[in-house]
Amino acid sequence: MCIEFGREICGHLDTAESREWLVTNGIGGFASGTIAGLLTRRYHGLLMAALKPPLGRTLLLTKLDETVVYDERTYPLHANRWADGIVSPQGFRHIESFTMEGTIPLWRFACADAILEKRIWMQQGENTTYVQYLLRRATQPLKLSLKAMVNYRDYHGSTQANGWQMTIEQMEGGISVTAYPGATPLYLFAENANISPVHNWYYGFDLAIERYRGLSDSEDHLHAATFQVTINPGETFTVIAGTEAKIQHHQGEIALKSRHSHEQKLLELCKIEHSQQSNNSPSKESPAWIQHLVLAADQFIVERPSPTEPHGKTVIAGYPWFSDWGRDTMISLPGLTLATGRPEVARSILRTFAKYVNEGMLPNRFPDAGEIPEYNTVDATLWYFEAIRAYYQATGDDTLLEQLFPILADIIDWHCRGTRYNIHLDATDGLLYAGENGTQLTWMDAKVDNWVVTPRIGKPIEINALWYNAVRAMDSFARHLGKPHLEYTAIADRTLAKFSRFWHPQLGYCYDVLDTPDGDDATLRPNQLFAVSLPETALSPLQQKSIVDVCGRFLLTSYGLRSLSPNDKDYQGNYEGSQYQRDGAYHQGTVWGWLLGAFVSAHLKVYANPAQARQFLKPMANHLNAHGVGSLSEIFDGDAPFTPRGCFAQAWTVAEVLRVWFNL
Repeated sequence: MCIEFGREICGHLDTAESREWLVTNGIGGFASGTIAGLLTRRYHGLLMAALKPPLGRTLLLTKLDETVVYDERTYPLHANRWADGIVSPQGFRHIESFTMEGTIPLWRFACADAILEKRIWMQQGENTTYVQYLLRRATQPLKLSLKAMVNYRDYHGSTQANGWQMTIEQMEGGISVTAYPGATPLYLFAENANISPVHNWYYGFDLAIERYRGLSDSEDHLHAATFQVTINPGETFTVIAGTEAKIQHHQGEIALKSRHSHEQKLLELCKIEHSQQSNNSPSKESPAWIQHLVLAADQFIVERPSPTEPHGKTVIAGYPWFSDWGRDTMISLPGLTLATGRPEVARSILRTFAKYVNEGMLPNRFPDAGEIPEYNTVDATLWYFEAIRAYYQATGDDTLLEQLFPILADIIDWHCRGTRYNIHLDATDGLLYAGENGTQLTWMDAKVDNWVVTPRIGKPIEINALWYNAVRAMDSFARHLGKPHLEYTAIADRTLAKFSRFWHPQLGYCYDVLDTPDGDDATLRPNQLFAVSLPETALSPLQQKSIVDVCGRFLLTSYGLRSLSPNDKDYQGNYEGSQYQRDGAYHQGTVWGWLLGAFVSAHLKVYANPAQARQFLKPMANHLNAHGVGSLSEIFDGDAPFTPRGCFAQAWTVAEVLRVWFNL
C-alpha cells in the first residue's frame, strides 16, 4: 500500500508545493505542509495543537529548517519562499523520493552517496509531534543542523512580529518556549543534540495559497533554537514537540511502532467487518487506494468530551480549517465508522450529539471560540435520523435505539409544530418548509456579510427527501420498540401523497425548491439525487431514472457533481479570487466530491449494475496522489480539468467514497 513520488514530482517546485501532507492526533490537533517543505498556507505547521480539544487549535511549531554537512559539503534540505518571491534555499532539489507510509509522510534526501530519511507523525490523544531522521545509507557520519521556527497564534491567524519577545528557557534535553505569561508552553526535546537557544525573527514568509484566497499572504516566525547532532549510518535522531514537559520520556522508536500498530489495527477492523458481511468467507483484499482511505477516515474522528460523555466523539469536517459540523458529521458517519468496522465510534458520535439537541435541532457547528453551538441548519437534524438508521441496520443495537427514541420523537414533534428559522411542516401538503430572509439553512450555505448566495427559502427537495426518510425510519423504530407508530405512518403518507409536486414533467427532473418567495425554483442542481439515493423514495422508477440520467449528462464530473448546471446563466466554472468571489462560486457550479456518493447510490438503484457504478469512483484513486496526498478534496473547479480547491482533506468526500465502495 504505497503512494510514492520520485524526483519527477519532488524536484520541481510547481508540482512539489501543490501536494500537501497531513498527520493528526485524534483530539483535533494536526500537522501539515507541502512535499517541497515550504509554507504556502497559514495552516501549515509541525504542531497545530488543539488546546481545547477538539478546538482551540494553535500554531506552536512552524517548521524545522534542516541543513546537512556530509563529506565536508553543505546541503540545505529546507525551502522557503520570501515576500519578494525568491525561493531560497531550494532544498526540495535534494528530495529523491516522497512516500506515504500509511499516513506518515516520508522524505528521502540524497546527499552524495548518503540517504537521509525524515518521518513526521503525531501521538494519538496528545498534542505531540515527532520528527525523526534516519541515516539510511552513508559511508561516514553526517552532521545535521535544525533551526526550530516557532509561533503562537490561532490557526486562522497570521503573525507580524513587531518586537514580540518570547521567553526561551533551556531544559535538560531541550527547550521551552513561552509566548507570553499564561500562554501554553511549547516544549522541544532532542536527545544527544547540542542545543543553542536563539531569539531571532525571520520576516516575510510568503504564503502563496493565502494570496490566491485573497487573504494576508506574508507572515513572520521566530527562530527559537538550533539543534545540532552527528548521525552515524543506521542511527536515528528524533525531535519531539509538544505541550507537556513529560514528552522527553517518549522514545521515538517506541512512538513510531505505536503509530504503525494503530494504523494496522484500523485496517484489520475494516477487513474483519467486510469478512463478516460475506458470511466469514475469505474476503478479497481491498485495493491499496481504499486502504489509504480507511486510514484517512480515522484522521477526521476526534474526541469531544463532555461531562455526560467523557469519551464522546465527533468529526472534523475538513482540514486544514474546518471544525466539527453537525451536518458533515452525520453525513460522514456511515462511511467513516460503519464502512470501516468501527460501530462503537458511530455509537459515541450519536450519543454525543444527542446531548446538543435543542428545540428539535442539531447544531450546525461548534465555534472555534466560545461554547455556544450554532443551530442554523435544517438538514443536520434530518441526517441524524439517517445516521441512526444506518447504525441500527449495521448493529441491531436496541439499547441505543431505546435511549435515543424520545429525542427523535421530540425532534419530529418540533418540526411538525415549528422551530427556529421558520422550519415547520406545512399542513396543506405535508412538506417541510424552511428559511427566512438572511439565513442559509441547507448544505448550500455560502454567506458573505449579509449576502446569502443560495438562500433556498421554501421547500428544498433534499430536505423533504430526508424528512420523508426520517419519518419512515421513526415508523419502523416505533414498531420495533413496541411504541405507538400510527402518527408517523400518517405523517409519512401525507408527505408521500404530495411529493409529486416536485416533479417537473416538461424538464424531466425535479424542482430544486418549491414555494420560494419567487415561486417554484426549477434550477438544475444535484440535490434531487437524494430523492433517489436514500433508502425510501417517493418517486416512480421512471422519474428516478430520468433524474440520474439528467444529472449524469449535466452535473457529473470525474470527481463529483457540479452544484449548478453549466447551462445556467449563474454558473461559475472556476473557484478563485477574493472570499466574496469564491463564496459566490461555492454552490454555483463548483464540483463537490461528497455528492459522488449520492450519484453512485442512485445509479446503482436505477441500473442495478455494480461494475458500472464502481467505475464512477475510479478517478478518486488517482486523486489520492494530488492536493492532499492520501486523502480526498472538498471541492473542484466546475470546468475541466476540475482542479482541486478548498480543504485538501474533507470528511464527507472520504466517507461517501468509502460508503458506496463497500456497498458495491
